[in-house]
Amino acid sequence: MPRSHGSEIDTLIQLLAKLPGLGPRSARRSALQLLKKKDSVMLPLADALANVADKIQICDTCSNIDTHNPCHVCEDMRRDRTTICVVEDVADLWALDRSETFKGLYHVLGGTLSALDGIGPEDLNTDSLLARIEAGGVKEVILALNATVDGQTTSHYLAERLSPSEVKVTALAHGVPVGGELDYLDDGTLSAALRARSEVR
Repeated sequence: MPRSHGSEIDTLIQLLAKLPGLGPRSARRSALQLLKKKDSVMLPLADALANVADKIQICDTCSNIDTHNPCHVCEDMRRDRTTICVVEDVADLWALDRSETFKGLYHVLGGTLSALDGIGPEDLNTDSLLARIEAGGVKEVILALNATVDGQTTSHYLAERLSPSEVKVTALAHGVPVGGELDYLDDGTLSAALRARSEVR
């Protein structure tokens, strides 16, 4: 079968196809656009990827991904340090912060409890969350987990773990659709859910 491009381009297409939302056809189109715009897009993108890959870090405090440790959120002294919003993944943190409604701090669990996937409490960043609360100063913990079965199970587990503390525990309002993922919700829905959060204990 005749080849229309070299193996290096094949490798580029295969790597692009691994990105969310890009199948083989979309990856080929994206690769072609990069090749056509080598100087204006491809080379600056390659430089940006190399730069980020060199500097990327996981925040020791909240597990956000940033080029700083502590991350920009944890470093920002203008934020309300009495409130921590617990999220499943970094994408959820970015989505909530994009809404510009929440002005407190975050904590990334790194997943949710799932018997099917073999994910237990020991696999989540729960101990570091409890340590932050035990350090003092936190008055409210917002459980902003996805409205899925695993998300709700994790919320109940965290509420129980937090029950001995004096901290108020709230959850996002039901404006977040069941089965919905935070990263795919619009800013208005996220803002409304944060404002209408309810206490879970």
